[in-house]
Amino acid sequence: MTSSSPAPARTVRDAAAGIAVLGVANFVAITTEVLPVGLLPQVARGVGVSESTAGLLVTVYAFVVAACAVPLTIATRSLARKPLVLATLATYAASNLLVAVAPSYAVVAGARVLGGLGHAVFFSVSIAYAARLVSPLYTGRALTLVTAGGTLGFVLGVPLSTSLGAAVGWRWSFGVLAAVCAVTALLVARLLPSVAVEPAAPRDAAAARRGRARLGLVVGTNTVLFGGQYTVYTYISVLLLAAGLSEPAVGPALLVFGALGLVGLWGAARYLDRSPRALTIVAMAAIAVSLVALALALPGTVGVLVAAGVWLAAFGAIPATFQAAALRTQGATADVAGAFVNATSNFGIGLGAAVGAAVVAGPGARALALTGAAIVAVALVAVLVARQAFPRHASS
Repeated sequence: MTSSSPAPARTVRDAAAGIAVLGVANFVAITTEVLPVGLLPQVARGVGVSESTAGLLVTVYAFVVAACAVPLTIATRSLARKPLVLATLATYAASNLLVAVAPSYAVVAGARVLGGLGHAVFFSVSIAYAARLVSPLYTGRALTLVTAGGTLGFVLGVPLSTSLGAAVGWRWSFGVLAAVCAVTALLVARLLPSVAVEPAAPRDAAAARRGRARLGLVVGTNTVLFGGQYTVYTYISVLLLAAGLSEPAVGPALLVFGALGLVGLWGAARYLDRSPRALTIVAMAAIAVSLVALALALPGTVGVLVAAGVWLAAFGAIPATFQAAALRTQGATADVAGAFVNATSNFGIGLGAAVGAAVVAGPGARALALTGAAIVAVALVAVLVARQAFPRHASS
């Protein structure tokens, strides 16, 4: 008589090709979402609107994602995951191409709505996809590595596109990004393995209620945190110009800030599966403190650059941290948990961009940074209080 042994754990190394190509897809997704941030002055001039109105392109995109992530994820839950990822990448390509040739602000906004619909599905699916490529023991590291692609969107995608826009025109930035999205779709078709979508395991009603409560706390805190972050980050080019940088210097500055985000990402890779609560608290506290420092430093160039570097380094740890926290609550299936993270992140982004628009048009740059710091501080208090939703250990 032979005994069956459990299947060996699927490690990050085993799933390296799939994780890498999902990371590339995250790169183009994040670059598509936040590219207007680095090109706000140029886009505003190009379509004849104010900078605060151009900033609402981020709000439109984010609110579409927030409204559609959960319903679209539920509506597509019976579809094969890989073709769904490919469809979202095709949507990104079409959105960026339309922006590149748009004759008016209204057409640009419509193209961003299209991109938002693709984004609503992409991140909901990709979070769960990354988790399915490895065994549960390696979920945090897999998510961190996939999220690294998004961080590289900040590190390379947005700064290089911003520099390209400053050199030859903002429309070229969106056109080149459309081509990169198409190439990424080809890589995904070739390298990303298919995954099975298992039905949710039955649980008793009390455990399900506890899981949903924890998930609600995580995604609610996620909303507030992203709101604080994007109250300021949406207008970082405006802040840098107020600190004395020239328009051509904004792209290189964003490149350095994005590279510093890799520090936070390294922290997530090192501690997310070991000490997730401590990682979350330290990162959020660093964001709040550095935003206050940025406000106090204005309009001094050196002080603003240092404070912004610390701020964006700390934020590099946040996306993977909250994605893993949501999955570990067991409050929903992996796809639906990912959809709630996606929706609340983008609701926070859109709300933050709208709040930032009002502050930029009114009190100005210093008040902008202080407003963001205050909102992040509220999210930090929620993490400190909600110990079960943000446990000390990944297995808690």
